[in-house]
Amino acid sequence: MQAEELVERIRKVKQTLGRKLLILTHHYQRTEIVDLGDFRGDSFGLSKTAAESSEAHFIVFCGVHFMAESAAILAQPHQTVQIPDREAGCWMADMAGIDDVEKAWEELSSISGDGSLVPIVYMNSDALLKAFCGRHGGAVCTSSNADVAVGWGFTVGQKVLFFPDQHLGRNVGNQMGLKPDEMIVWNPKKPLGGNTPADIERARLVLWDGYCLVHTRFEVEHIRRMREKYPEAKIVVHPECTQEVVALSDACGSTSYIVNYVKNAPQGTTIIIGTEINLIHRLALRNPDKKVLELHRSLCPNMFRINLTNLLWTLENLGKVNVVTVPEWVKADALIALDRMLRLPSKSK
Repeated sequence: MQAEELVERIRKVKQTLGRKLLILTHHYQRTEIVDLGDFRGDSFGLSKTAAESSEAHFIVFCGVHFMAESAAILAQPHQTVQIPDREAGCWMADMAGIDDVEKAWEELSSISGDGSLVPIVYMNSDALLKAFCGRHGGAVCTSSNADVAVGWGFTVGQKVLFFPDQHLGRNVGNQMGLKPDEMIVWNPKKPLGGNTPADIERARLVLWDGYCLVHTRFEVEHIRRMREKYPEAKIVVHPECTQEVVALSDACGSTSYIVNYVKNAPQGTTIIIGTEINLIHRLALRNPDKKVLELHRSLCPNMFRINLTNLLWTLENLGKVNVVTVPEWVKADALIALDRMLRLPSKSK
């Protein structure tokens, strides 16, 4: 089918079901998918929307699998969550497995002492890891509220185990004023994560050795080149970038932060962005009074798996295909960690 026919059929399904259907679209989706969604946002905003949408019977999550999984954890009994492509995963999420995390927890606790360590898991993770945090007094976070979540962790424990993205965790630690030797990286393939007992005792923030392939493509050299070409420009990047890239940028924040940064910038501003290319293209189209440029081209192929064809197929098979479910024993513990995230105080604007 041509794109026009696909869009028309999708709109007919939406019109027929009304508020019984909720389509959530992440900022990194293609523009044609975002235009068909009921809500767009980052993983934090969409998680809240899923939790609050009691009228919806069918929630179709246009994002990657861990996001739909989180929506399924938060969903009410009458709701079904589906994703247009089950293969839309996340490389970063796959970098932390439950067996490795449990082993790290045991090793860290044997040195730090029981009760001193608080786990904070990034939304980009499997439900089993969210459940692990629920069982061990921890919380989930997103790039929007990672600093708030880590700050909360330090109020209930002496150390925070942050996983699976080391760069988001380190940027939060830098923002909070932690010293370099108070942050260590945990490599699950090495004894004690590649650290000494003294390193672990001294550390306040233990960072899992994981990263985002989209945001670690941005390099210091990209910033230097763009500074030379556009000396008047503002550069804003995502906190999954390396600390070296963040340090040379003018601003750093979540996808929602970047959207608002562009929206609120004065007319005529040149803004160079280090994040997923679909969002940058859309920001350029929707802010024609500003010059919006990419720091470097970086596409998330998993987000790109969602298209008009598989979205229509899902909508025409509601409750039947690509249903995302979480076992009740996992859901119960994961819900505790997600609820803790949703109860964290909002940051001042």
